[in-house]
Amino acid sequence: MGNVREQARWTRARLGRCGPVLDLLTARFARHEYAPHAHDEYTVGVTVGGLEVIAYRGGRIVSGPGSIVVLEPGEMHTGGPAAPEGYAYQALYAAPALLGEGTLGTALPYFPDPVLHDPELAAALRRTHTDLSAHPDPLEAESRLPWLLAALARRHSTSRAEDCTLPGARTVALTVRDRLADELLAPPSLADLAADLGLSRYQLLRAFRTTMGVPPYAWLAQYRVARARALLDAGVRPAEAAALVGFADQAHLTRWFRRVLGVTPAAYRNSVQDAGR
Repeated sequence: MGNVREQARWTRARLGRCGPVLDLLTARFARHEYAPHAHDEYTVGVTVGGLEVIAYRGGRIVSGPGSIVVLEPGEMHTGGPAAPEGYAYQALYAAPALLGEGTLGTALPYFPDPVLHDPELAAALRRTHTDLSAHPDPLEAESRLPWLLAALARRHSTSRAEDCTLPGARTVALTVRDRLADELLAPPSLADLAADLGLSRYQLLRAFRTTMGVPPYAWLAQYRVARARALLDAGVRPAEAAALVGFADQAHLTRWFRRVLGVTPAAYRNSVQDAGR
């Protein structure tokens, strides 16, 4: 049996149907020390417990709970415990282009300080990482991760933020909404939708969130819940309803049904049938 204090779990999320993949790591180490290495991607991590020390850019940085760590592509680094209890973190490995969305210029975003203190963004990164590690839904991944990574670059890199004003944002949002509703069983990627509209994915996400109040995956999930509710009213079983409206499985339907309506699909269906009798 392995040491329970040394744990690491990888999850692979796809950014949109048929889109590129992005890896997520959840780790807790008491003694593990990484050998010097570099990545082709940006490593973006949030320390969730203990202390980690990282050799980076000729010095040593220490990250504690709540800190965001950004390691740039090609930069050699190590990592190991800096406290008796070890360290725990959530990390994702993002293609460089993802952090360039929402900023001007062609140069990769540069982060002068690799350890960042931004509680709001750290909490959002943790929630997204946890949700996608449990349910790596392609539309959810594409709705949440590029938006957060663009926010990271806009807030903390030396890159200049792109102007967010988009004429016709409402028309863009309604067009995207209708496409998602029409193709709810296999929704198109946001990258493809943006290309069809002559926009960047960041512009599309901003237009949608500003107009609809939620990101695309959340709107579609609520639309699917409404469709599933009508099926449950007609006597369809939850597992079948989940498949008919595009949820991955009954557990996925249940998670969103409870978020929107406060009860499980099975409890809702039973109450409707009881009322009918």
